[in-house]
Amino acid sequence: MKKILLTATAFLMLFSCQNDQTESTELATSAIARRGCASNEVLAAQLAADPTLALRMNEIEAFTQKAMLTNRLVNGKLVIPVVVNVLYRTAAENISDALIQSQIDVLNQDFTATNPDFSSTPAEFAGVAANIDITFVLEQVIRKSTTKTSWGTRDAMKKTKQGGLDPTSPSTTLNMWACTVGGGILGYAQFPGGSLATDGVVVDSKYFGLSGSGAYPYNLGRTMTHEVGHWMNLRHIWGDASCGSDLVSDTPVHKTSNFGVPVYPYVSTCLPAHNEMTMNYMDYTDDRGMYMFTNGQKSRMAAIFVSGGARAGFGI
Repeated sequence: MKKILLTATAFLMLFSCQNDQTESTELATSAIARRGCASNEVLAAQLAADPTLALRMNEIEAFTQKAMLTNRLVNGKLVIPVVVNVLYRTAAENISDALIQSQIDVLNQDFTATNPDFSSTPAEFAGVAANIDITFVLEQVIRKSTTKTSWGTRDAMKKTKQGGLDPTSPSTTLNMWACTVGGGILGYAQFPGGSLATDGVVVDSKYFGLSGSGAYPYNLGRTMTHEVGHWMNLRHIWGDASCGSDLVSDTPVHKTSNFGVPVYPYVSTCLPAHNEMTMNYMDYTDDRGMYMFTNGQKSRMAAIFVSGGARAGFGI
């Protein structure tokens, strides 16, 4: 398990070494062979456009680390209100209310460790497997017809003036956008510290909720679980670098992202030898291969909701 040692300079470097993300024109119907999350690439573009964002994120990280060290975390049940913005060109993209509710149900299971596959957690990791104790409630669904075949990752879907839908009350509401993203991207999220005008989570409508066999192996709603993890300040478990740090002390070091459904035990090539936590929601495995968060991730998420935290508007 990792020890966390973070300086402001190191934190800045963590987010400044990403490649620029360009808007994709790949057809929405293209098969996605491997999970693709554009959260870090979107962050890199935001950092390039707004030099003050790195400073804000450094402050958020310092606050988060202090809150965890002093055990100043959310005390009590946290319920997140959700608005889902549906942008559709075809009938299939105009996802049903039932499908949207299935996504909320998946989140409620995954964030309370009541998902049936949570029991599959290997004994090695059972001691750190966590009930995040956060639930979600659907407040509103907003629908808008569009002629766009794909939206890319430049946040156009979040802007009414660009044909999308502006977020609703983003300081107190989690906004989700269901649309065709394109470019092999399943979804992306905005990390704490970004502009409220673009805050929230985007998931391709094909992979939203319990989406059926046509979306296999991303048909169990875990793309949203992964992206909401980012929205709550979690990094990819491999730290987006070879044997990197995700800033969480109880997740094993990963060499890189994992795909498919690796068979446990999956031995890391990062020394000293250990098993990777491939079933963690913040890896890149198939939906059926991810089913747990850790206590360290729970503390990191909880810290942003306390008074003074980046998402204190949602706190209790």
